[in-house]
Amino acid sequence: MKNIVIIGGSKGIGNEILKQAIENNKVTNISRNLPEVSHPNLTNYQLDVLSAELPDIDQVDVLIYCPGSINLKPIMSLVIDDFRNDFEINVIGAVKSIQKYLPTLKKGTNPSIILFSTVAAKLGMPFHASIATAKSGVEGLVKSLGAELAPTVRVNAIAPGFVVTEQTQKGRDDQEHYKAVIDRTPFSRWGNPDDIAGPAMFLASDQAAFITGQTIIVDGGYSIG
Repeated sequence: MKNIVIIGGSKGIGNEILKQAIENNKVTNISRNLPEVSHPNLTNYQLDVLSAELPDIDQVDVLIYCPGSINLKPIMSLVIDDFRNDFEINVIGAVKSIQKYLPTLKKGTNPSIILFSTVAAKLGMPFHASIATAKSGVEGLVKSLGAELAPTVRVNAIAPGFVVTEQTQKGRDDQEHYKAVIDRTPFSRWGNPDDIAGPAMFLASDQAAFITGQTIIVDGGYSIG
């Protein structure tokens, strides 16, 4: 049984990771909203990771930072605060969480950190300038910390493709866009949160003990289309 801290486990991919983790692990979730699930293995803290002080946690083996943003606009419609806000959510929040729990992580059992990027950081995609910039920062952080913290703490990221979540509802409502994603994806569908949670749980496990500094694309083949 691992001690897993999930930042942002109330919705979407983070919530699916939480559901998969709580059966066999002690899970601490930190999020602005409480998840609609309860379990003897689950402890919740309701707060905003960017503005509040993070709680002290005695044992941490895995830190999973899930918060993200989808801010899709043409470059001339973006303002500087769009870039600043996306960077705060995706990078600064992750750094704050890592700095808080790293001393405890280093004492953990086969400790690891898992962050989230996006396939848009790999591909040139219109209207993704702000989020792709922020997520590229996440990938740079993963590479740097993967080298810096080895061999004690592993640091990896997952770069999802198009996934059915509350955040992607607007894109899925656009039938032309929705179909275009399916047509380009070899698996011929959008991903589901459990498609991403499974790889996250693998990276958290001892089976991934020799993997660090990597960003793993999980997109049903979209990026090879």
